[in-house]
Amino acid sequence: MLGHPRILPEHTQDLGHGVYAIDTGFQRPRFDAAYLVVEAGRAAFIDTGTNFAVPRLLEALAAVGLAPEAVDYVIPTHVHLDHAGGVGLLMRALPGASLICHPRGLRHMVDPTQLWISATAVYGEEEMRRSYGELVNVPAERARASADEMVIELAGRPLRFIDTPGHAKHHHCIWDARSRGWFTGDTFGLSYREFDVGGRPWALPTSTPVQFEPDAMKASIARLMATQPERMYVTHYGMVQDVPRLAALLNALIDRMVAVARDAQAERHARIKRELLAVYADSLREHGCAFDEAQVADLLATDLELNAQGLEVWLEKR
Repeated sequence: MLGHPRILPEHTQDLGHGVYAIDTGFQRPRFDAAYLVVEAGRAAFIDTGTNFAVPRLLEALAAVGLAPEAVDYVIPTHVHLDHAGGVGLLMRALPGASLICHPRGLRHMVDPTQLWISATAVYGEEEMRRSYGELVNVPAERARASADEMVIELAGRPLRFIDTPGHAKHHHCIWDARSRGWFTGDTFGLSYREFDVGGRPWALPTSTPVQFEPDAMKASIARLMATQPERMYVTHYGMVQDVPRLAALLNALIDRMVAVARDAQAERHARIKRELLAVYADSLREHGCAFDEAQVADLLATDLELNAQGLEVWLEKR
């Protein structure tokens, strides 16, 4: 049966234009999203979350009246495991789907051994098993690389890819002209719904190790903005509008984060984390958010740690 769903699962939100956000359940509610795009009875998943999200993705697909055979594409924005950890397992359930991955990340989807080793070095073996499960490879014949300015069609609906380094060198974003929106992965930062004030979102850049490059990130944001988008579909979390204001906020925070890293000397890691918290808390006060610094620290605990690590790696490269 095709058509619009009568009842969506509680973890799935209809965003209009045939786009659905699926809460993958990773870490906490409304932290990590996968997207389902539906057009004329065909479908694509953009980002997947981890292996543990796959049942939710398939449930959402069934809720919109589509069978697994209707999915043509699985498209991770990049191969960090909160975005792509479930790709291989999901592909097993979608017999007609092709994987489209950034060329720098494609080999890690076909053979995830090195991806597992690298992520384990950051998170540890126990956390990897708990949060991500066993990575499943994608057969090489079902995988293809994207290219800058490449366009594919989902039942006649064009999806355009651009190369967007800054967060990771293996990152692309996908432009959906139908909704005038970008699927941004982590290039357009993180925007948690807990920080919304009067319906206005807040966002912060993500400098997760090990490929953060501030100038490249700002250039990628500029490329996204060149299309005059009306909305961004961010993985962390959901659809945001008021896009020009958020772009300006992200660029300003990138500069402030870089300044914090450059100024840190003794006890560098602890100092960067402490001063990043002060930057974000100050920005949230300007945004009108009533959370105190302890509440901000709690909600951004993972991001503070990863952003500090990423800034340290960037400093060492320089």
